[in-house]
Amino acid sequence: MATSTPTKPTFKPFVSTTETRPELSARALILGAIFGVLFGAVTVYVGLRAGLTVAASIPISVLSISILRAFGKASILENNIVQSTGNAGQSIASGVIFTLPALIFLGFDLEASRIFALALFGGWLGVLFMIPLRRQLIVEEHDNLIYPEGTACADVLIAGERGGSFASRVFLGLGLGGLYTLFQNDNLFALWPSQPDYQPDLGTQHLLKGSAIRADCTPEYLGVGYIIGIRVAAIMLAGGVFSWLVLMPAIYFFGSHLTTPLYPGTVLITQMSPSDLWRTYVRPMGAGGVAAAGLITLLRTLPTIVGALTQGFKKTGSGKSAAAQPSRTEHDLPPIVVFGGSLLLIVLMVLFLEFKPIPGAQVGLFANIAAALLVVVFGFLFVTVSARIVGIVGSSASPVSGMTIATLMATAAIFLVKGWTAPAFGALAITIGGVVCIAASNAGDTSQDLKTGYLIGATPWKQQVAIMIGVIVSIFSIGATLNAMNKGLETFQRLPKPIVFSLDKLPDGVQNNGHFSGNDRITLTSHTPDHAKEELSNARQYVLLNAIGSTTLDDGKYLYNTATGEIEVQWIQGIGSEKAAAPQGRLMATVINGILSRKLPWALVLLGVAIVVVVELLGVRSLTFAVGAYLSIATTLAIFVGGVMRWMVDRAMQRHASEKVRLEHEASLALWHSDRETWLAQHPDFDPTDPTHADPSGLPLPNTITARDATIESEVSPGSLYASGLIAAGGIVGLLGVCVKLYEAATDRSIPRFSEHNPLHHDPVSVVMFALLAFSLYYFARKPLNTEG
Repeated sequence: MATSTPTKPTFKPFVSTTETRPELSARALILGAIFGVLFGAVTVYVGLRAGLTVAASIPISVLSISILRAFGKASILENNIVQSTGNAGQSIASGVIFTLPALIFLGFDLEASRIFALALFGGWLGVLFMIPLRRQLIVEEHDNLIYPEGTACADVLIAGERGGSFASRVFLGLGLGGLYTLFQNDNLFALWPSQPDYQPDLGTQHLLKGSAIRADCTPEYLGVGYIIGIRVAAIMLAGGVFSWLVLMPAIYFFGSHLTTPLYPGTVLITQMSPSDLWRTYVRPMGAGGVAAAGLITLLRTLPTIVGALTQGFKKTGSGKSAAAQPSRTEHDLPPIVVFGGSLLLIVLMVLFLEFKPIPGAQVGLFANIAAALLVVVFGFLFVTVSARIVGIVGSSASPVSGMTIATLMATAAIFLVKGWTAPAFGALAITIGGVVCIAASNAGDTSQDLKTGYLIGATPWKQQVAIMIGVIVSIFSIGATLNAMNKGLETFQRLPKPIVFSLDKLPDGVQNNGHFSGNDRITLTSHTPDHAKEELSNARQYVLLNAIGSTTLDDGKYLYNTATGEIEVQWIQGIGSEKAAAPQGRLMATVINGILSRKLPWALVLLGVAIVVVVELLGVRSLTFAVGAYLSIATTLAIFVGGVMRWMVDRAMQRHASEKVRLEHEASLALWHSDRETWLAQHPDFDPTDPTHADPSGLPLPNTITARDATIESEVSPGSLYASGLIAAGGIVGLLGVCVKLYEAATDRSIPRFSEHNPLHHDPVSVVMFALLAFSLYYFARKPLNTEG
């Protein structure tokens, strides 16, 4: 007699497949586009500064539920369209900031049109390449691939549909965080210092000289630290402490007796500030460490990648044939759109590279066609990998940067074999890596969104259209934000000692870019501790020099005075500065420059690699440590404070839950002793012989409070929502400050600010105000949400 195999129950989405509700409505697309623009800009701002990004789908869902409800009853499917459209901005921004800033580090300008085109090509390719995988990954492997962010987002949307209201906590974080930033930000009112700074120089032996303890006291860092948690934040701070309190004092100690500059530095170590030591010596070590950690992460996930590809090829075309008239929840965009659109994007990319090359980086048609083909090969490979991996580990743990490094290394190796080693081919390689990174990043988030849609019963093709609309809308703000930060955060620093130079005999790696074309009047910052400033009123008479891989000058741009024959000013771009370090972009430039030009400070790079190997052997997540070692301690220390707040909230929640269980158990025991029959009727599963139910004397035991129940907050907890509001507030108001600085530079006018001599402009005040903001996070994280409609 044959045995029958039990069949799995058929999955039923929240909205029935036969039910029709408003979905791809105009108001949902408009609201989603607004969120895409905002969160795209915020992601660029926070990502360039903190070196990591935070998922936006849940905050967008929470805000959408509240906003659409104010305009009348909203469908859960409309709210899903809002979050799908808006989340595209965050995913595209992540791919952009990880790669395209490398063009600046390679010595090229980052044009808005180039950001727009490459982000569009990569974003749409990520969606189109993902569509054929949807049925296999989302539907057929529904029980195997959980897609954590997508599932959590579906829970939020369903809770909102049933009457839950969470948006007030996000708006509270937006309000308080925005008000705080308004008075804290240097570019706005600057009532107190934005960054308290202590530079130790102890005793006659000058102990710890060269180090610095500082914190960039912004709400976005506080919120990021809270969301990533104490462990990750502590590992990042450990990297910062190692760089700023161990490496930099050691460099100063051993180098203070040198009478000549130590490569790659061009001035004496005794003349360097902590920021100079970080920029000159620590950043190359950090870049080497991040590269090594990225490759280790990639190797660690290699079995998962191989498994993803193997299962993908096995199941391609093996899915059940669609019915003649598939249900609403099975409709994807048609194949003609998928394959025709992909081909069109590749052709457009070739034409763009051919007719709109990077200034100073022209290559031939053959190289541009080769670049487009490499995008297809690596793009489809890593889109497939990314879409599957995020289903297992989530988007935040997906090794997109490792995939991009692999793409760049393979591309650079091919170029090296072909003899394409000119700087122009470095720009072409980062273009390929950028498009692939954006495609892989967006494919991962697209698969999360499609999982959300599958769980709630959305129409796939409508979601796919919404995501593509979100891509094209959000990239306007992404490019504008990237360039605004590069310009708004730039500084011009007078060199401690002018460098005598001859324009007739430029050394290798130094280019003459003609006269400086920026504002004729610029503000110079000196190296002195009091940050004294002076005006340069004839900047356009200076010649602009660009140094890339030179042994004479640090990488960067300089202003050369033809009257004195000396380099007098260093132009520090906003992206790459201490305020917007862009560690992933620097890493990509290091990989390309190292393979093609072979002009890296290899001793420092390999020292960073060795440090990461040691950290790995200690069992610590080396990528997190390496990013922390690369970033300024001002960033990692502020993020750590947010992590400490999370730890304190978790401890308080655990104590509260334990106390609640104790009181409930005491009441239960009282009923047990007074009316045992009633107690047993209330607990029909009680077994006095089971040691998990009763102690040896037969008394019932209290419930067990697990870590998952009591100490681990969900993504829709009060603290996480308030932290999301702080991140958004810091990003939005911080960008407002950048715009103010650009306005002042363009019009030669200044907005009213508090004087640096006002009684509140002292470092202790900054620490106290940041502590008060941190306390507000602790307070509102413990305050329960109003879950009623």
